[in-house]
Amino acid sequence: MGPIIIAVFAGASALTAAELPAPDALFPAQDMAQVRLGQLLFYDPILSGSGEVSCATCHHPRFGTSDGLSLGLGDGATGLGPERVIDPDNLPEERVPRNAPALFNLGAAEFTRMFHDGRLEADPDRPGGIRTPLGEDMALGFASVLSAQSMFPVLAPDEMAGHYGESDVSRAVRMGLLSSEGGAWDIISARIESIPPYRAAFDAILGQDADIHFTDISDAIAAFIAHEWRADDSAFDRHLRGEAPLTGPALAGMELFYGEAGCSTCHAGQFQTDHAFHAIAMPQIGPGKKGRFETHYRDTGRLRVTGRAEDAYRFRTPSLRNVTLTAPYGHDGAYATLEGVVRHHLDPIAALRGYDPAQAVLPDLAGAEDLHALRDPAETDAIAAANELAPVTLSDAQVAELMAFLAALTDDVSHLGVPPTVPSGLPVDQ
Repeated sequence: MGPIIIAVFAGASALTAAELPAPDALFPAQDMAQVRLGQLLFYDPILSGSGEVSCATCHHPRFGTSDGLSLGLGDGATGLGPERVIDPDNLPEERVPRNAPALFNLGAAEFTRMFHDGRLEADPDRPGGIRTPLGEDMALGFASVLSAQSMFPVLAPDEMAGHYGESDVSRAVRMGLLSSEGGAWDIISARIESIPPYRAAFDAILGQDADIHFTDISDAIAAFIAHEWRADDSAFDRHLRGEAPLTGPALAGMELFYGEAGCSTCHAGQFQTDHAFHAIAMPQIGPGKKGRFETHYRDTGRLRVTGRAEDAYRFRTPSLRNVTLTAPYGHDGAYATLEGVVRHHLDPIAALRGYDPAQAVLPDLAGAEDLHALRDPAETDAIAAANELAPVTLSDAQVAELMAFLAALTDDVSHLGVPPTVPSGLPVDQ
């Protein structure tokens, strides 16, 4: 199939209301006492095995609720964002294999799939209504998919759990004691319950001296995320509501996005995601996604979840809200700039084969083999063969117009902000 030539016509929008998404996203109400408690828990390193990594370490508002890195460093590093460096006295065992996703609008009811491969998602046929990597061992009682998602990083050794033998949490994880009695989640819950300000806050929500379960902690964090990063008052939202129409390059970019360029085929809906999975020939950098005893450097995406060959190299369509703030881009952060990843979409296979890894933002990690997959012709061929996107031809001016529209999706919200201190007394990433 040959390239598609795009033409943009100046003037008022030619799109009908039916061709644009409706501004009708549903956001369930949040309890503000739970939100304020969740804020403290989100920024408190007490949830990590070592007591040195918080949720905010890799999801900080300074970096668009991500970390500004292609592939981050969790346990075994110090600093924040691109300035994060390894701790020579506690080296990470491996680089985190995927880019830290942004958190905007995850409280909207439509977000029922989490992680780049959707390995945690709503499923009414599963106990508790959620399918997760823990399968039948998954604890019940999470208020939402977002709540369940918010606590899986504490079980990941390279994110928050820590190295074998480093702490009671990391030992439990390495022994496979996760959601069971006395497992990692119980250990973290006991830590929180032992801190008087947290005990008092949970008393106000759960009742005096009620047991604090891990699900109570994750429910509070989810409530905070849902409240803090609701972002539905961008210039584009105001256009949809008829309050202030887009004009100039942003309007032309919207015409392209929802018109002949076909971006909205996948980036659909009010938040520019169809919540589905697509293979777009994204270059593979970093350690890949694999089990502890696997030796490859591949990341086959959704295939690892479903086992279906047709899902190879498919990843969840990301929302584009605040996309100008959330660099780098791609499931592995292969592209440091928004224009870089936009141009990748114009001819994915050519971009894959001509990819320059120098544009990735990778903190130093001694011994890391970040380019192994790129140097494997068979792996590159497999990624290319799975590609689903046809080439599109756009002029530089049209790319600039698309960029202007993407900027119109910005609503850089942060309601409560970063707390100066947390009840554990541990340092807060500011």
